[in-house]
Amino acid sequence: MNQQNAQTYKDRIKVSDEYETAAIQNKLSVAGRRFHFIGAGGIGMSGLAQLLMKNEAIVTGSDETLSDVIDGLRKTGADIAIGHRARNLKLGTNAVVISAAINENNPELKLARERGCKVYKYAQMLGRLMDCYEGIAVSGTHGKSTASGWLTYVLKEAGLQPNFIIGAKVNQLDSSSGVADGKYFVAEACEYDRSFLNLKPKIACILNVEQDHLDYYKNEDEIVEAFGEFALGVKPAGALIANGQDANVAKIIQRTECKLHCETFGFDENCNFYAKNISLDDGLCAFDVYHNATLLGASRISVPGEHNILNALAVTAMAVNAGLQPELVLELLPGFSGIDRRLMLKGRFGKITVLDDYAHHPTEIRASLQAIRQRYRPRRIWCIFQPHQYSRTRFLLDDFAESFKLADITIVPEIYFVRDSLSAKKEVNARILVERIRANGNEALFIDGFGTICDYLENNVADGDVVVTMGAGDIWKVADEYIQRVGRNS
Repeated sequence: MNQQNAQTYKDRIKVSDEYETAAIQNKLSVAGRRFHFIGAGGIGMSGLAQLLMKNEAIVTGSDETLSDVIDGLRKTGADIAIGHRARNLKLGTNAVVISAAINENNPELKLARERGCKVYKYAQMLGRLMDCYEGIAVSGTHGKSTASGWLTYVLKEAGLQPNFIIGAKVNQLDSSSGVADGKYFVAEACEYDRSFLNLKPKIACILNVEQDHLDYYKNEDEIVEAFGEFALGVKPAGALIANGQDANVAKIIQRTECKLHCETFGFDENCNFYAKNISLDDGLCAFDVYHNATLLGASRISVPGEHNILNALAVTAMAVNAGLQPELVLELLPGFSGIDRRLMLKGRFGKITVLDDYAHHPTEIRASLQAIRQRYRPRRIWCIFQPHQYSRTRFLLDDFAESFKLADITIVPEIYFVRDSLSAKKEVNARILVERIRANGNEALFIDGFGTICDYLENNVADGDVVVTMGAGDIWKVADEYIQRVGRNS
């Protein structure tokens, strides 16, 4: 958007701009202080580091491997070492920030504790920084990255210059995190380890609540309880934006309704924000948006799937509660083109389409496959699904087995190992999942090795087919290798 249009949009914003950047800098009070980031290459960690440097803090740190993220931090003035060694921790360090992957045996963390440095987990530091802004925290089992990226896009296009930290790259924002001069700070709120309880936002959003992270939570009730605590952390005069058709979210609303201003979204007319008159145009959804039974106007989305209508409604509700005029929000919604690894079109070769998607939970798999059917109308869908975590696969095995009904052929390599115990690896494997998928009447194959999977695809995929790699691990490498092979032969 050009500068003139951005100013025009800003003129249409109802909120005042009395909240000055100078006041934010005074509240942060980090100028000249030294922060050391252990695991600095993570998306969230790097975003925090950039935000501190924006406010004149000194940032050092380390990570196991060199990456584009590390290069970016170095270019903006951070001193980041490769490899974890005690000598990386400089004398005079005021505080240490650690990613969730860092354990107590880390040599830098051990030295920090010996020296008496203040140590923050990522979520703790995120919460401290959010307190210095008008925070907007987006939570939910599914859709956090899409909704927070979409909201940031809308705020930015409206001229509000939001700060943001998102769990995936947003090409339209040029990054997964950004530092600006505005008063808003948009961030994902992750429920794992109850980390989102460190956030006290002005606006909180709960997109949905389902069973997940059962390696940490005892059961679904405990998950609902944690989301309820998160909702109660909304600041006075703030707002909770909640899915009005999710059964677990309904329990949270019921428990908190006398303590919070809450607005719901959904397809049901009982929701505060709802969509009607949904239609498909070239596989993408158009619809009317209502607020408390009043028509706000028509809009459409440029990302596939009806589940993204719900994301769009959540974004609309958050943006309106942040002060944007509804008609401006509806005007901006269609401009958002999505985020990295969410039904990402990787390429088309002849009449073969290759996609990559982050779905790693049964609900996400079903939604993505349905969206592919609507958007591309394929002859066949080849879904190459890499399960993420042995514990998640075991706890949700029956749901996983049922979730591939809209795929024609599902190929499963071995489970991606992360944050699991050795005992968890002995209780389930990819072959068991394949057997369960077949028992549900769907075609499935276990093929271990990404190169071998590409061999099979080369010999069997035909014109009109869609190939989608799916999962939260490194299955995207199959899409990249397959594209290289098909590209050479096309």
